[in-house]
Amino acid sequence: MEQQDQSCAWAMNHPLEREYHDREWGVPVYDDKTLFEFITLEGAQAGLSWITILKKREGYRLAFEDYDLTKLSQQDEARIELIVEQFDVVRHRGKIASVFSNAKATLALIDEYGSLSNALWQFVEHKPKINHWQDMSQVPVSTEESKAMSKFLKKRGFKFVGETICYAFMQATGMVDDHLVNCPKKQNK
Repeated sequence: MEQQDQSCAWAMNHPLEREYHDREWGVPVYDDKTLFEFITLEGAQAGLSWITILKKREGYRLAFEDYDLTKLSQQDEARIELIVEQFDVVRHRGKIASVFSNAKATLALIDEYGSLSNALWQFVEHKPKINHWQDMSQVPVSTEESKAMSKFLKKRGFKFVGETICYAFMQATGMVDDHLVNCPKKQNK
């Protein structure tokens, strides 16, 4: 009996999740601004559902100046209060403040590595790692690569970049392909 294509189960609960799964999740990202957006969103998601973040994604783009690293690196406490009061984001002051400190740390990484992409893709040897999971229960929450990335980023001043957050980031940005083998979006089936 032939197996039917089946999208990853986590993406079946809401149309926004389905669209995100089908268009973005697991697609390799090399653009520094987009990578920074995903660092921000994955950090914001900690302790919450991904659909909560997807619903607030436009609010994040507005609150964080479309992820302009130079502008973000110059922000302070006053901007945190403005964001809490005026934008549709997770109102966790530590998570909001982390965007500003992470922007500063990102600029330093760009100086050191030439791009954020070069700094982060080194953890998968600059090419997507293709996994072949049959079931969502097989997908890990962290790996040696995500642990190394987390340690690397924390050492350079990043916040909200634990090993689980880093693994979710790696999945989102296509550093790892964790689509199930029967998912229509699976690369190199």
